[in-house]
Amino acid sequence: MRLCSFLSGGLPHLGVVRADDSVIDATALVDGRDVDLPRTLAGWVELGAGGTARLNRLSEQSGSDHIAGHVGELTLLAPMGRLPRNVICVGVNYREHIDESQRAVGEIDVPDAPVYFTKDVRSVCGPFDAIPWDERVSTQLDWEVELAVVIGKAGRNIGRSQALDHVFGYAVFNDVSARDVQLSRNQWWKGKSIERSSPLGPFIVTSDEIPDPQDLELRCWVDGEQKQRSHTGLMIHDVATLISDLSRTLTLEPGDVISTGTPAGVGLASTPQQWLRPGSLLESEITGLGRQNNHIIDTGA
Repeated sequence: MRLCSFLSGGLPHLGVVRADDSVIDATALVDGRDVDLPRTLAGWVELGAGGTARLNRLSEQSGSDHIAGHVGELTLLAPMGRLPRNVICVGVNYREHIDESQRAVGEIDVPDAPVYFTKDVRSVCGPFDAIPWDERVSTQLDWEVELAVVIGKAGRNIGRSQALDHVFGYAVFNDVSARDVQLSRNQWWKGKSIERSSPLGPFIVTSDEIPDPQDLELRCWVDGEQKQRSHTGLMIHDVATLISDLSRTLTLEPGDVISTGTPAGVGLASTPQQWLRPGSLLESEITGLGRQNNHIIDTGA
């Protein structure tokens, strides 16, 4: 299933996107039944695979009575709203991105194990939201299209062969980064946590629709010019490895989001360097997961 959140009557509603791009208002569907079921996508993520199957059955049985409209006509929000937990990000996970970054900033120590950092949950915004630009904060906003993995089943010490069983679904994510902040005294968390700067969505596509997360193409454009085009099969550490490795240290829980790293083509490594500016249009897309469109707007004084 393709799942989204959209605005209805001033409130977020859960949408199930059908093959013809019409959207079932699953919140209204559940409200019309005397059952104790979630009204939001975050709530269904908590239920994991069992919840997905139940939501699918409900949608097939009664969905036609609760059509909210065509997906292109609705105001889509970040799929899970404010995330219940931090975004766990993976650095230096594509060899070509490592190579271009070394040319831009000097030698990078690339360890054998995955490299992690986090973004504050307030950095996440919707797939069509404006991204703020403020020269008092940063003049070097950079783009980084990434595959996001949404955990739907809790686990600790997960074996690699069972890792994908813990995935609820996948989404497009752009790890927009303030490079001047990030690279000043290694402020990675701060440089990647500008409020409402990193779009997620438009959908979370359930894992049954994506049999192999290492067989997806990623693309990113700025003002219509393609900047990034790569393939998840080129990850140094694949999705299953990341889940297994993280679970050795902490219990992964439903609602955790793992952003799996960006490929080559970022502004930092361009010659000359290029940055998002007020008026820029940032577009990000992954095979089967949808496409984002985000304008950059000046929010400074």
